[in-house]
Amino acid sequence: MAFVPTKRKKNAKSMVQGSNQQQAGSLSADKATSVNSEVEPDKAKSNKNSTQGKAYPQEKQPEEEIPQVLMGPGPYFYISGSNGAGLVSIYCQSRGWQRIYDNRREDYALKWCEIKCQETYYHFKEGEQLLYQIPNNGVLTSKTGLLCCLREQERVMKKISRSSNSKLLKMEEFFPESFRLDLKDERNAFFELCKEEQIWICKPSCSNQGRVIFLLKNPAAANTLQAKLHSAEEYLLNKRVQRKAPQARIVQRYIHQPLLLEGKKFDVRSYLLIACTAPYVVFFAQGYVRLTCVNYDAASDDLTVHLTNQYMQKKNSLYSQLKDETVWRMEHFNSYVNEKFRKSNGLPKDWVFTVFTKRMQQITVQCFLAAKHKLHRKLGYFDLIGCDFLIDENFKVWLLEMNANPALHTDCKVLRDIIPTVVYESLDLVLEVFNKRLKGQSILPLERLCHFVLLYHEDAAELGQKQPSKLRSGLCTGRFLRPQTGSTSHVGQHPAKVLKKSSKKLGCSRKKAALLPRKNHQQSLLTIPDVQLFDRRGRTL
Repeated sequence: MAFVPTKRKKNAKSMVQGSNQQQAGSLSADKATSVNSEVEPDKAKSNKNSTQGKAYPQEKQPEEEIPQVLMGPGPYFYISGSNGAGLVSIYCQSRGWQRIYDNRREDYALKWCEIKCQETYYHFKEGEQLLYQIPNNGVLTSKTGLLCCLREQERVMKKISRSSNSKLLKMEEFFPESFRLDLKDERNAFFELCKEEQIWICKPSCSNQGRVIFLLKNPAAANTLQAKLHSAEEYLLNKRVQRKAPQARIVQRYIHQPLLLEGKKFDVRSYLLIACTAPYVVFFAQGYVRLTCVNYDAASDDLTVHLTNQYMQKKNSLYSQLKDETVWRMEHFNSYVNEKFRKSNGLPKDWVFTVFTKRMQQITVQCFLAAKHKLHRKLGYFDLIGCDFLIDENFKVWLLEMNANPALHTDCKVLRDIIPTVVYESLDLVLEVFNKRLKGQSILPLERLCHFVLLYHEDAAELGQKQPSKLRSGLCTGRFLRPQTGSTSHVGQHPAKVLKKSSKKLGCSRKKAALLPRKNHQQSLLTIPDVQLFDRRGRTL
């Protein structure tokens, strides 16, 4: 079937005509991005101000050509933004699904959007469709949201017997000391504390990629910030201007003595996959190590020395030369630790894949438990969250932050092997759990579980009467995911088959797994009261 290029105009008439002719064909990975291609990864946060009134952001792009074919019977998928768009498109096409470009259409099977839009959630059909990003995931992924959840969990832990929650960590064991600058009492407490030569890092609550982050290296810097905040507050009071409060910020105690790899600062990106919210089915996967381009110096004013994400590292003049050296596989990291630190620090063999992995999983599931009662729950919601961990020179593991819409770009060799696996297996698990839920089947065992580890499974039976009747099996049909009459769906075909010319083998067949080693897939790494880990066959670990 030949493609017929048609031009998409900005005026209303052509938009309506275009929506009546929406087509989807087998796009190449290069053409698989949506028209909203300028949105940067790791950007989608819970920010109502930025999404209200922008239900159709892709319609505001300049005139362009989009490929069209005669409309098929579906199922259909919609993608907005460029982050992960090519991989999601390949996955969906491998199942015989067709891409649509009109955000107003309500007959999609899967919608993958970087920027959360109020209208998207309003028209979402529970139990019939799949939608990426839980609408209020900011309770986990914003700096203030996560801080509040962990503090609330800490307060509850103190009220009940410690012995019954001995497996839960205290905040001070994994989360840097933090203060909210938008709350007067906390702000004052911080400035009283910040009178010594200590380094603090100031972060906006709902931004990432290192945007608007700065360091407070001495009392003078803290005094300057205090004066600016006080001046802004006085101005608003004196002018009686009804303006929205400035963006919330937090300050955290800076981990100024991090473990270094070849003299460079690094952190580890891992993943939390909430494959289903009704019931909760939650997974963990290791990702990769992110390093800076230059050697670490705590006194440096260059943020590329302190922040490891690629968005910041690209600002360093050496990045183009060292790009592939700024990302390590976990296997590389494990070998390095075995060689350089094992004997001198008394570490067990393969510390990265044992002790470190266990700690990351323990912290990840504890953060999820702290927020799970606040997250919006509908059958079809799912989310992939990036979790960033730092290790200090004493090999203590710290959680730095959690990010909505984690970067899924593949612009270096290591990421080209890791990211496709993360995306494909995430969607595999989301679909498997969704379909089993609709059929009233037991979610376990999971046939598609390969590189991820099941952290938390809330069995549907445990929900009891707390579960809304509309969520109970048998009342939802998933009709938009079913091939329509005459469809030539290739359900079950792995995305890797779409890339026959590619030298990379994706999915569970990969020999060079960049996530958890296969020998650890079914090993128990964590036990927390009321939470169990499972292997792929559903057996308790």
